[in-house]
This record gives sequence, structure tokens and C-alpha cells, in this order.
Amino acid sequence: MVEFVVPEPDYDRYSNRQLAAVPLAVLALALLVLAGWTLMTGTPVTPGIEFTGGTEIQVATDASQSEVRQSLDFEIDSVQPIAGSNEYIVTTQATDSDAISSAARSAGYEIVSVQSRSASFGADAQRLALIGIGVAFVGMSLLIFALFRTFVPSIAVVASAFSDIVIPLALMNVFGIKLSLGSVAALLMLIGYSVDSDILLNNHILRRRGSFYESTYRAMQTGVTMTVTSISAMTVMWIVSSLFGIPLLPDLAIVLVFGLVADLMNTYMLNLSLLRWYKYEGVAR
Repeated sequence: MVEFVVPEPDYDRYSNRQLAAVPLAVLALALLVLAGWTLMTGTPVTPGIEFTGGTEIQVATDASQSEVRQSLDFEIDSVQPIAGSNEYIVTTQATDSDAISSAARSAGYEIVSVQSRSASFGADAQRLALIGIGVAFVGMSLLIFALFRTFVPSIAVVASAFSDIVIPLALMNVFGIKLSLGSVAALLMLIGYSVDSDILLNNHILRRRGSFYESTYRAMQTGVTMTVTSISAMTVMWIVSSLFGIPLLPDLAIVLVFGLVADLMNTYMLNLSLLRWYKYEGVAR
């Protein structure tokens, strides 16, 4: 049986500025990516057909994935094979389902199903998704300030959660992942995951007995184990759902993996550096 042991880092070797520099540099880079993407495309992340409107058509054929893409004479968003069958799910931002069905029949494909979403419905869904993420983040922030009632520990949790969301959004652009219902669900879940690990660290350091580093290591043993377990589970889910062509789950899983890896860095470097400053310098002032 493999035993997972959380290594005890020697934080004494690094100053607070050195610890915070890496996560802040990564956050700045992520914000630059989102700003550049907004200037080029008009949105910080490219929305999928759930938020722009479009058509999803499922076809049956013995042709390969690349042959399906090349044979259809409309602009294609993605061609997703369905594992264990000879069927593909083709998505496009075009909304004329009759013309798309006609093009698929002309290419010699058997149509299994066709689903279309209007552009206005997509715009409404996009607005509701943004409102949902905003409300969740503001609600989380208010709860954190109510729990700790001190500025530095509270802002450490909120800053870490903000970075945990911004970094996956930038990585979505880098890896060509569009904003979908699955990725929005992952961003909402990341708020919860991020707050869990940050509150665990803050509680051990601020509210339990023991030295700063003893408390930090006890929190790390639980927090790192919890996060690494979640990363492993999400990686497996991404692989399996991608292989079997299960909709939504690949986007949800890979965005969670991005966010959870960022959470390890932000919690035990950015949040920790702010807490150490607060404990040894901020309280004395």
C-alpha cells in the first residue's frame, strides 16, 4: 500500500516577500492573459455554444473524426466522438438547424439527433452564469470577514480564492477551452474548495495552540492530502469522460485540476506569507 506523506517545508529559509512573489507573479501573468484576450476577442474567455447560441448535431458514420470535420461545409466548433459507437457530436455556433441537418445528410451521414439554442437564450445564460459567480464570490467574502473579523486574515482568504479562479480562466484561453456549463460549475466549486483549505490554515494558525510552524504543518497534512486527493480524482474523471465522450464532465474536471493546483500554491505561499506577517508584525502594530 502506497503511503502519502506531506513533506514539511522549511519556511524559515524564505521571507514573506519571497513567498508571496511567486503566486503574485502568476496572478499578474494570468490577469495579463485575460486582458489581452479581452482586447482581441471582446470577452475574457471564449464562450461556448451554451452562452452564444448554436447547434449540436449527433451523426452516425464510419468516417474518422478528421474526415467528419473536413466533409461538413459549415463552421464547426468541435467534433466529439462517442466511445463504443460510430457516432460523433458536432457542435457549431450556427443556429440554422435545418441547413446544418441538410449539410450532414448531403455528406452522407445518418442524423441521430439535433439540438439548437438561440443566441438570445445563450446571452441570458451567460448573464446568469456571471451573476451566479459574482454572488457566490461576494457571499463567500462577506462570510469570511464575519468569521475572522480582522482584515489581514480575511483578505488573505479572499485574495487566494480570487487567484484560484483567475488562473484557471487564463489557462482555459491558453489550452483552447471554451466557457461551458461544465467550466462554470467548476469555477463555482473552486470557490468552495479554495475557502476550505484557506479556513483550515487560518484556523490552525490563529485559533489553536502551538507554534506558528507546528500549526502550519498540521494544517498542511490535512489540507494538502485533501487537495491532492481531489486533483487525482478530477484527473481520472477528465481522462475517463474524455475517452467516453461524456459531455460537460471533461471541462468541469480539467478546470478543477487547474484551480486546485493553483490553490496549493496560493494557500501555502500567498495566504501563509500574509498570515506570518500578520502574526509576527501586524498584531504588534
